[in-house]
Amino acid sequence: MKRARGAALLLVIWLLLLLAGLVVVFAFSARIESMQGSALRARLAGQLAAESGLEIAALRLAEADPTRRWFPDGRANTFEYAGHQVEVRVRDESGKVDINAADASLIADLMLALGVEEARARQLAGAIQDWRDPDDLLAIGGGAEDPDYAAADLDYGAKDQPFHTVSELQQVLGMDEDVYRRLVPYVTVYTAAPRPLRDFAELPVLQALGMAPADAMAWVEARSAWQPGLPLPLSPEGGALAAAGSGTYSVASRAVRPDGLAVEVTSTVRIGAAAGFGQLYAPLAWRVGEPD
Repeated sequence: MKRARGAALLLVIWLLLLLAGLVVVFAFSARIESMQGSALRARLAGQLAAESGLEIAALRLAEADPTRRWFPDGRANTFEYAGHQVEVRVRDESGKVDINAADASLIADLMLALGVEEARARQLAGAIQDWRDPDDLLAIGGGAEDPDYAAADLDYGAKDQPFHTVSELQQVLGMDEDVYRRLVPYVTVYTAAPRPLRDFAELPVLQALGMAPADAMAWVEARSAWQPGLPLPLSPEGGALAAAGSGTYSVASRAVRPDGLAVEVTSTVRIGAAAGFGQLYAPLAWRVGEPD
């Protein structure tokens, strides 16, 4: 009888331990799910706050009063929204080199302005031209067509079509991470313009367009010094600088909570009449998180 009671007691103890273990596991799982839910809510709130920056940018770029429009020269525009500090930077795509429309010489000059060695810059510019053009002829000064890709053990050749995104540059034969990262801020696929406009172009693009370094720096400084309410600076061509309006822009909006949690939304949008269908803006590219 005593043995039976001892066995029953041992069984009860094991059952209690099992139940206690299940309670601990359940509590731990509930805790993890609660933390995950809080993190997801915080990230979603940050994303929405960052997206508010895009909405504000679209409104300010389409302002009827030129002195109230945001300057698309990459300057930081900041405001608070729903407990987040939001920073928005806007750049005019017309000030970038279109890799589908610019000739190889201009692309090479941009790489030279970015510190790429000349022979390498000319070869890569030719490879970019060969990637987008429909023929099988190597670009003057060096390039890359299908046999060159095959010789490099790549299972693809030159696309022979326009670039769909800037990130396609990474597939061009000879392109490495360093040169790609240097190029990305200054190139686009959205303007179809053989040469960028100087109005909101950055220093390397201005130098690629033939401006002397001192003149290019002077123009960037004069443009950066403009503040709302001041007379608009004169463009390098001598005319009054048009502050934004309809056009295509890249927008980077970053929302940061007091605890440091940050979410960034990067986008390329068409603003105003260029958007079509009466929309304030039309998104062409959109990414949540850190840019490429």
